[in-house]
Amino acid sequence: MSSLLKVDNELKTQVEAFREQITSEAEHLVASFFPQKLLELDHFLKEPILNVIDLKEIHSEINFKVPDPILFTNSHDGMDMNTKKRKLEDGVPDQSKQGETKTPMMPEGILKCNTRLMDLIERVKPEIRTLIEKCNTVKMWVQLLIPRIEDGNNFGVSIQEETVAELRTVESEAVSYLDQISRYYITRAKLVSKITKYPHVEDYRRTVSEIDEKEYISLKIIVSELRNQYVTLHDMILKNIEKIKKPRSSNSEALY
Repeated sequence: MSSLLKVDNELKTQVEAFREQITSEAEHLVASFFPQKLLELDHFLKEPILNVIDLKEIHSEINFKVPDPILFTNSHDGMDMNTKKRKLEDGVPDQSKQGETKTPMMPEGILKCNTRLMDLIERVKPEIRTLIEKCNTVKMWVQLLIPRIEDGNNFGVSIQEETVAELRTVESEAVSYLDQISRYYITRAKLVSKITKYPHVEDYRRTVSEIDEKEYISLKIIVSELRNQYVTLHDMILKNIEKIKKPRSSNSEALY
């Protein structure tokens, strides 16, 4: 039993160094980084890119040619060779050949995504990742401050646990923002594929514009939520910093 409780001095030193590093980094995040970041995001929210009044400005034109109408003749298979050739040139699959799938040809070789939204997403994603990483560091710091389990005098411990729960919630919400961005690209791609298949249906084109507008609004809300989460965490931790650092009045050692 005594051999199980024996801790190698070198490993213990490394663990203590890690704890001190986490403590130093987390305290800096709460005291300096969080308020600095909330001000940066507040400034970001006031930039013209996030304050477009007419959402038509963020629409992306889909340059896909609508094929000419197909004229049927009295040939033996219902259409002549010139019609078949014109269908293939316009990107319409030739249904006369069973079992074969023709891929529509794009005017420029590719249907590009909404570049304005893509640029905005590329600015927002690093902010989401930063929040996740910093919350993880602060969460680890608070968890390391939780003392060993004892009966009574656990009010400060409950505050620590509430703080950890809030940090975990913020992490989960930030991850959901990344999922939302991925879903936008997938949904838009499916709609654009429908346009290439049914180019005469205007509703698909209108739906793409609606999806772009919805994503633009969502991105602005995400930036606002990121700012608010920094504010909330900074305020919550500072108000309870004494209980977080010293949850019990006694000089109990923290649980490793």
